[in-house]
Amino acid sequence: MTTFLPRDPKVHPPAHTPGYKSSVLRSPRLPKLSFENSLSEATGPVFGHDLLGPLDHDLIENYAQPGESAIGERIIVHGRLLDEQARPVPGALIEVWQANAGGRYRHKKDGYLAALDPNFGGCGRVITGADGAYAFRTIRPGPYPWPNGANDWRPAHIHFSIFGQGWAQRLITQMYFEGDPHIALCPIVQTIPDPAAIDALTARLDMGATVPMDARAYRFDLVLRGHRQTFFENRVEGA
Repeated sequence: MTTFLPRDPKVHPPAHTPGYKSSVLRSPRLPKLSFENSLSEATGPVFGHDLLGPLDHDLIENYAQPGESAIGERIIVHGRLLDEQARPVPGALIEVWQANAGGRYRHKKDGYLAALDPNFGGCGRVITGADGAYAFRTIRPGPYPWPNGANDWRPAHIHFSIFGQGWAQRLITQMYFEGDPHIALCPIVQTIPDPAAIDALTARLDMGATVPMDARAYRFDLVLRGHRQTFFENRVEGA
């Protein structure tokens, strides 16, 4: 069975980063142990493609009342899911969730003062095409303060979760927007030691995919491991 690639300390942030206060309690204090994947973790299906609804990719409409839509700057986020050999990864489930235009999540523990948008749920999902492409419509999320330092704010961002074909094949990450001044100020982002890695998490404005008089577009490609990825039941990913 193919093994996982270890974390690269030059790129990945260390687990214990006091500037990101929550990491002080969450970071491990004992040496790490390595376990083999179980068969179900490596091969078990995690979703059915026919479970997606017609508006799951459209966060502007998928929670809105008939005839209404979410409030905020309308955007399209698109890109491709690739392995590290630049081959497309088709049929993968991408889930997204985010704050609304005011920077507030629809979550009972979000205590930020910004108003909730009754027509915005803040989550969606899409399956990559044969060329690894994906796209969804949403509103640009707002930045928001969080209880870390005296005056820390999170940049505008969208959370991504990518499922493969087994329980152990999942990537969770965040996408930022180019030009956001909060990227350089965020204690979470700044735990990443490699500026190129931060840049890889930043979506680019793509005027070529903009819908006139409707929505601007941002491109965000996702790259997974390639030839050393988790074992698949009957084939190598992308083969």
